[in-house]
Amino acid sequence: MIFRWIPNAICVGRILLVGPIVMLLFGEAYSSAFALIAIAGLSDALDGFLAKQFGWRTELGSFLDPAADKILMAGVFLTLTYIGIVPLGITIVVLARDVVIIVGALAYRLLIAKIHYSPTSISKLNTLAQLIFVGLSVIEAALGWPSGVYLIVMGALVVFTSITSGLSYAMQWSKLGWWKIYASS
Repeated sequence: MIFRWIPNAICVGRILLVGPIVMLLFGEAYSSAFALIAIAGLSDALDGFLAKQFGWRTELGSFLDPAADKILMAGVFLTLTYIGIVPLGITIVVLARDVVIIVGALAYRLLIAKIHYSPTSISKLNTLAQLIFVGLSVIEAALGWPSGVYLIVMGALVVFTSITSGLSYAMQWSKLGWWKIYASS
């Protein structure tokens, strides 16, 4: 039980990587930025594995892990859009999904009950698609590879999974809220 803090520390480390990644992207040090993005992605998988495998889940971790993902993705998407690598439309969809999730979670928490966050399969796929898309976008900026076709396909997957997962959370919390309010009375 003494090691329960490790997944949370990994999440904090992921948040702390956002600044250097953004600075590297602005400095056009794309290979180094890609390396840090890859480390951040692997850290997401590692903290989840450790929390599940060893029972090191904490209430702080249930907030910190999705917050770290959202901060990382928002920082990277906004930066890549600002420097002209990622289209504005994709970034708007990604950020709108996060706003829907955050506002929905806050509304549920404030109006109905404490929320027990559990990422859905489509949400996990969305996070993976976002990481792959930004990784490919940064590699393309650094090396001129992969071709635009791969980026278009991954961009479309990011848009689809963002919309689908945002709607999934909205429906899930609406259904839970309805049951809490109406079914219990």
